[in-house]
Amino acid sequence: IPVSCGIYTLANDKVLDQLIALLNSIETNSPGYPVCVIPYDDNTEKLAAVIEQRPDHVTLFDDMAAIERWEAFAAEIWASHPTALESWGDRGVQGVNRLGMHRRFCAFDGPFERYIYLDADTLVLDKLDSIFAPLDDWDWVVYDFQYKDVTHVFNAESPQLPTLFTAEQLTHIFCAGMYASRRGVFTAEQLSWILEQLKSEAGVLYINGPDQSIVNYMVLKLGLSVHNLSQQLPPDRRTGCCVTSPHFERHFEGKVAYLCDRGNRLTYLHYIGLSSKYFTRLCQGENLDFAYRDVFLHYRYLHAPDEQPQFTGPPQPLVRRQTRLEKGVNQIKSFFKTSLRS
Repeated sequence: IPVSCGIYTLANDKVLDQLIALLNSIETNSPGYPVCVIPYDDNTEKLAAVIEQRPDHVTLFDDMAAIERWEAFAAEIWASHPTALESWGDRGVQGVNRLGMHRRFCAFDGPFERYIYLDADTLVLDKLDSIFAPLDDWDWVVYDFQYKDVTHVFNAESPQLPTLFTAEQLTHIFCAGMYASRRGVFTAEQLSWILEQLKSEAGVLYINGPDQSIVNYMVLKLGLSVHNLSQQLPPDRRTGCCVTSPHFERHFEGKVAYLCDRGNRLTYLHYIGLSSKYFTRLCQGENLDFAYRDVFLHYRYLHAPDEQPQFTGPPQPLVRRQTRLEKGVNQIKSFFKTSLRS
């Protein structure tokens, strides 16, 4: 493994259980790559202590100048958006919603020459060489099926969208939970140009996935070459990657746990859409049920099996079903609210 290759993730104390599971999965299934954890915010006391206990190749990103530079970049973009700040303000958000998510952009000028970015709610289940290798010929490498749904990347209702990107370009959109690229893929001049363009084009951005929308815009706007393994691999070798797919087959072999999709081993699993609070509650001993929780628990407690919670009885669904009485009460409340407004 070239020393110039590494992995970034983004975390704070709220996602500590997920981060530990991610680090253990990388160590088990794709060892040798250094990992740099970018702090989501200042809530990192426990995070820093965990990293201190890890091997030397796991570090905490501490370039505050880079963090401030990328936060300012994001803030300038969203100040140009016609409705974002007002919409977020109506929700009680001051300034840019989920500003810390934009800190993942620090990877663009971080220590690794080539890198993979992974969200903390991810597990690595196979070697990552297949993600790094295409960077010999491509600017950007992904492995997901986000291209099937533009609505979580751009504002599909914006009349500007079809004037800015062709239908073919939009087949290159991707989930920002996992991607690979190179340091310096965006030059200072290009970033200044992006900011200038977005003064009049920011309305195409999707405000509920702010960082994802921006990075997709930059990649498409600058015409970077995108290699998506879900489109390039033969159909019989492709796998899914999201917890929302219920058909993956579990395999446990000693310290190794992995998933297969029709006989093909997943490169990674993204627990997308699951709040960090569920992982915290699970690790605190609450018998919560979600897909592939056993694989998560395997890696979370890989080096501390005695600390893993022992559950009794059937696991509880994340969303409790309402009783008939509760449904009736809610219907009555809804009726009176509607009557008062009319």
